[in-house]
Amino acid sequence: MKRLSARTVSRLKVLLFVAALVPLARLAAGAFLYPEWLGPNPAEYITRSTGDWTLRWLLLTLAVTPARRILGWNWLLRLRRMLGLFAFFYALVHFSSYVSFDHVFEVAEILKDIAKRPFITVGAASLLLLLPLALTSTNAMVRRLGARRWQALHRLVYFIAPLGVLHFWWMVKRDITEPALYALLVAILLGYRLRARWRERRVGGLTRART
Repeated sequence: MKRLSARTVSRLKVLLFVAALVPLARLAAGAFLYPEWLGPNPAEYITRSTGDWTLRWLLLTLAVTPARRILGWNWLLRLRRMLGLFAFFYALVHFSSYVSFDHVFEVAEILKDIAKRPFITVGAASLLLLLPLALTSTNAMVRRLGARRWQALHRLVYFIAPLGVLHFWWMVKRDITEPALYALLVAILLGYRLRARWRERRVGGLTRART
């Protein structure tokens, strides 16, 4: 595919930024203007919706590398940072809705709930693991940490995505269809990376053997 110009990529970033805020804007409109959008339990709907979008942005972030390699769209790398930051943003909104709606900012009750319920524990751990990735997402932090250490740190996303799915799976009480679908997609995206890594090592081993 023809290489995209810097201006085109900038326009795509703007479109992505606007599109990423649409789900949040819809929730805000439902809260203040159209309460019927949020159903009979608005607090639960907001918490569930922001959790869903957290997983979706994580999946899109993980999909960048396979899509780039398969389709040859190297410009996707320029969007990956924003995708990851929106995953963190929606995770933060998700946790904030849980803190405010479920426990009304009662810190002691929140900590007790995190320690008592496994799916809350896993969700809180996922958010904590996302935090250093968000804080080190700038070019300045890449230079400060060094490319190798920065890449090693950001491989935490390979653990965060399965933890996010596990959080969802344990939260669901009956129908596991949706978390199972997320689990399948995460398995495919991580499996692609494992296969690519294995092939690289195999090719590297054959090259060394011939020399």
